[in-house]
This record gives sequence, C-alpha cells and structure tokens, in this order.
Amino acid sequence: MFGFIGNIGPWELILILVVALIVVGPGKLPEVAKSMGKAAREFKKATTGVQKEFQDALKVDEKPAPAQKEPEAVPEKIEVSPTVSLDELNEMSLNNKEKVKKDDPGNTLS
Repeated sequence: MFGFIGNIGPWELILILVVALIVVGPGKLPEVAKSMGKAAREFKKATTGVQKEFQDALKVDEKPAPAQKEPEAVPEKIEVSPTVSLDELNEMSLNNKEKVKKDDPGNTLS
C-alpha cells in the first residue's frame, strides 16, 4: 500500500503517528483516520475502474479471428446443355481455317 512512499520502517511510522497526534489532537484523531481511510478506499476504487476501462478497450481493439465458412454443397453431376450444335461448330471451324489460310501466305496450317 505504501509502495509509492518508499521503505517506511516501524520507527518512521511511529514518528508520523506522534506528529499527527500532536497536530490534530487526541479527540479528532479517530475522525481524521476514518476520513483518510475513506479517501484511500475511494482512490483505490477509482484506479481499479480506470484499469478495467483500459483492459476493456484493449480487448475491443483485438479483432477476433474470422469464422471459417463451411464449403457449399456441390452437386455430384452437372448437366450442361450446349447452345450450339456439333454441326454448327464444325462449320465455324472450317470457316476459321479458310480465313487463316487466306491470311497466311506460307500455308503453315494444314
């Protein structure tokens, strides 16, 4: 509790109590001690509250790890319906070959 004051031995504590008894007087000493105890308790509550607020703020700043998504179900068989018939594809292929032959003077394509 007296860590901020330093190392207080028993003789220093007795000296402080004697000085307080002389300054305050024997009638008022219990009342003063009571009020100092209340002040120390309030100070401790206030510092504990501030520490808790700092800890809560640090917890809020820490971002939680993103939750992993479960993979969506994939159908076993996917059916694709062609929009172009096989004959039309063959015809387009032949047309493209003819265009390439016209553009390629060396006829490297067969």
